[in-house]
Amino acid sequence: MKKRAIWVLGMALFSLFFGAGNLVLPPMLGFRSGELWWLVCLGFCLSAVLIPMLGILAHARLQGGMFDFTLKTHPLFGLAYCYLVYAISVALPAPRTASVTHEMAVAPFIEIPPLLTSLIYFALVYLFVHNRSRLSKWIGQWLTPIILLVLLALIISLLLPLGDLSTTNLMPHPFTEGILEGYQTFDAIGAVVVGGVILISLKLEAPDLERRQRFWILIKAGAFAGLALALLYGGLMVSGASVTGEFGTDISRTGLLSGMSSIALGTYGGIFLSLLISLACFTTAVGIVTGTADFVSSRYGNSRKVYRVTAVVGCILGVIMGQLPVDVIIQVALPALMLIYPLTIVLILLNALPKGWSPPLVFRIVVATVLIFSVPDFLQSIGLFEDSGGSGIGDIVKRLPLQEFRMGWVLPALAVYALSMLWVVARNRKFA
Repeated sequence: MKKRAIWVLGMALFSLFFGAGNLVLPPMLGFRSGELWWLVCLGFCLSAVLIPMLGILAHARLQGGMFDFTLKTHPLFGLAYCYLVYAISVALPAPRTASVTHEMAVAPFIEIPPLLTSLIYFALVYLFVHNRSRLSKWIGQWLTPIILLVLLALIISLLLPLGDLSTTNLMPHPFTEGILEGYQTFDAIGAVVVGGVILISLKLEAPDLERRQRFWILIKAGAFAGLALALLYGGLMVSGASVTGEFGTDISRTGLLSGMSSIALGTYGGIFLSLLISLACFTTAVGIVTGTADFVSSRYGNSRKVYRVTAVVGCILGVIMGQLPVDVIIQVALPALMLIYPLTIVLILLNALPKGWSPPLVFRIVVATVLIFSVPDFLQSIGLFEDSGGSGIGDIVKRLPLQEFRMGWVLPALAVYALSMLWVVARNRKFA
């Protein structure tokens, strides 16, 4: 039973993580970085693989939902954070899956409006979300194996005719740009959302499992999903780096992926890619809407009616936002990610630390610091804090360490964590 659960949940986790961004972002990173694709891949995997897998580790320890990630802060902050994350999730990454599906899996073959695609797409999403108790079985046993087989065939086909990697690098800072591009996968946020979905599914399907058994099942399933994601990202990036001379530098993300599949598989490339995109995007959308409905219903006594209403609202919002082109949704998402992603990362890291390494006081101070230092990144992403001759607030903000990489929150968070931990240890010794 446990081995089967690890396999099914690992496949389900991979599928819930692997969606629109995970497929269209890596090839463009390889395309733009050329022979430095490995450096971009390291940065990308740091924010799009390691951090999400630590999120699964934190879920395994907490054995709860997203709200449990904020228990050491104030309850009002926890509620605000959770509602904001779920609002962003159903308003941006979930609709993006429908937009990608339309652009790459429907429009090339059938001339129908994006609205019709979104309506059919989210009607099917709701069908899966409504049948909540069977979710991990459907995704883990049936959909994910198909996704993996098609994806593996595509990547092998891309790598077989692999030529010389381009020496042209269009990225000034490959490693940090890889980290920031990893934000666009939403996988750190996805970890705190779909990790709870997987945990609830495990409890529903195997209620007799002990807490420690659930812990190790989640850990092993997360390790499988993380390794699979890292290998696939590397394959997609090196494939993108090998076709730099085949396309213009102004090509879109979806255009590049379509072009690569045509080079590798000829007339069958579009069919393979359409199947892959449809399935990968669909499972991600199901995970997001399910996680949102789980959380909202949990605030109302696990009401089944609230669960269904939330799922319907999430699907309607997906239909509305799914009309936007993929690149537009990515641009719209950036400001929200600059604000919420650092906060999500630090919540994951603090909850993943060994017991005693993040006492409540330290937890609250570090979270407050990250929130404060994320504001400049958010304001810069919406066009504020422009140069004013060296005397404005924007120019002062830009002098913060790592601010040029939009990561000005990192060093303050580390410094505050170290100092506050020293203070807590010293105080405990004094009163011991």
